[in-house]
Amino acid sequence: MSASSPSPSLTPTLTPTPAPTGLYPSYNTNPIAADPSGMPNTAGGIASRIQLGLNIGNTMEAIGGETNWGNPQITQALIDTAKASGFDAIRLPCAWDQYSNASTAKISAAWLDRVKQVVQYCINANMHVLLNIHWDGGWLENNVTPAKKDAVAAKQKAFWEQIATHLRDFDERLIFASANEPNCETAEQMEVLYAYHQTFIDAVRSTGGRNAHRVLVLQLPNVNVDLSKTLWSRMPVDQVPNRLMVEPHFYSPPNFCILTEDASWGRMFYYWGKDFHSTIEPDRNATWGEEETVDAHMALANQLFVSKGIPVLLGEYATPRRSNPLDLDKHLASRAHWMKYVTQKARENGVLPFYWDVGDLIDRRNYAVKDRQGLDALLQGAGKK
Repeated sequence: MSASSPSPSLTPTLTPTPAPTGLYPSYNTNPIAADPSGMPNTAGGIASRIQLGLNIGNTMEAIGGETNWGNPQITQALIDTAKASGFDAIRLPCAWDQYSNASTAKISAAWLDRVKQVVQYCINANMHVLLNIHWDGGWLENNVTPAKKDAVAAKQKAFWEQIATHLRDFDERLIFASANEPNCETAEQMEVLYAYHQTFIDAVRSTGGRNAHRVLVLQLPNVNVDLSKTLWSRMPVDQVPNRLMVEPHFYSPPNFCILTEDASWGRMFYYWGKDFHSTIEPDRNATWGEEETVDAHMALANQLFVSKGIPVLLGEYATPRRSNPLDLDKHLASRAHWMKYVTQKARENGVLPFYWDVGDLIDRRNYAVKDRQGLDALLQGAGKK
């Protein structure tokens, strides 16, 4: 396959629309007996082997094809570089809906094979790999509602029966994740999200083989630990014990981590951390959401889940490197401090950090480290340097 553009057979249809429930055939057409070989570890055992993960973002989840958001296709060399750089796990955000038939939810065989190839790259490097259904046009994430529940659950079932069957032979280093960032803010929506997660669990387990024992990851409401304190009241039912994890994300404060321009509700922060404020540009110093917020967030994740034997996988966290601060060195130092501090506090609380990268940390074309300061901060936070 071309290194710069997707194969024509992998070009998405771009016609995904949820069909009414009951219209999709069953794709669990070849269930096999449970196979525990290569699957000895519980979720806790897997968690103990992951120190630092890397997202390969804006690639396999890109709308329009793997290279459509500016990154080249994933190669074995990229995965090997991530491993050599200090990462021991990969999160692989992935689209499926755009590669499926809108009427039957049947996923393109070529796309299933391509995803399998990339998973194999990770296994070849002896890395754990977390594969999800990402935003994918928002068919699930934007529809965590009672009105959409049956149609979305039907598609969730159809997709995961196909994904799980196609990738069933991989050992425990492959982990499946139900969704990405489900929009869920009320108790009513939470019941719908539980239904989507239960559908995911049941679909994967029903295919048998190693999937009967595979570790599965469930996304918290709005991938928010604070919101989970009131909404996440139970774990879904699983037929095998201790094989589930939960997933929050962390982009706080958004003024420092997300904003690319000033907003009506707040200004961009360029400087974060009590020892990293600028005297040159004081109006861009963080005014909230500093170290104490990270401390509280990670401690709450530990309290709600880790302390109860449920591993927490921090699926995404990142902050951009800006070019316009007047006090650029202080900005870059404060950014590195954020990256190190969040990673360190996650690890101290038993949370598994997976940094979000879209090609800014490691060059996807020549495999050189583009952001040595940021990479060093992550490695230091994870206790790897």
